[in-house]
Amino acid sequence: MIPSRDEMYNALVERHGEDFQKKVSASHVAVCGIGGLGSNIAIALARAGVGHIHIIDFDRVDISNLNRQQYFPEQLGMYKTEAMKETLSRIAPYCEITSDCVRLDETNISEILKNDDIVCEAFDVAESKAVLVNNVLEKLPEKYLVSGSGMAGLGSANTITTRRVVGNFYLCGDGESDVSDGIGLYSSRVMVCAGHQANMILRIISGELNA
Repeated sequence: MIPSRDEMYNALVERHGEDFQKKVSASHVAVCGIGGLGSNIAIALARAGVGHIHIIDFDRVDISNLNRQQYFPEQLGMYKTEAMKETLSRIAPYCEITSDCVRLDETNISEILKNDDIVCEAFDVAESKAVLVNNVLEKLPEKYLVSGSGMAGLGSANTITTRRVVGNFYLCGDGESDVSDGIGLYSSRVMVCAGHQANMILRIISGELNA
């Protein structure tokens, strides 16, 4: 039996405090890319009680994703937005989940992200990261932006950090390791970086703006 909305909210209040939970429940967060980083980030935000989660991706779940992304073998072939919406709805049945199965580019970023307070960049491809970051900084400067860069390999997790680059722009990762250099992606280190991003988002929601 699924708990009621009030029961689930009160359980979060007991853990997080009422003032914080009110802010979290009213927040709107976009997760752009729901692969290794984004799928873990979205789940962390849903478990924290974020009230409105906007997931954006154009890809389908592939068997190569299962070593680090939060999908199940029975979801192979599904669009990631569809699969993740299904998973998030099980975790947080009263969360408002919006999904866009689309590739973000210069022509649609402003329109698609217009209703979100915080934008989380979680793409795999460096060029896609740059397009999103540059467009948000230029066209949507009022929004908070949390991006990831560098989580490949099995290097020390302690090298993954969060820093405030400028204004509303935060960057999480080691800033160096790149899968394009032939380094593999492992679930543990990807999850560490995703945890940094999710934690920074929750800090922003709470009003703690220092990295």
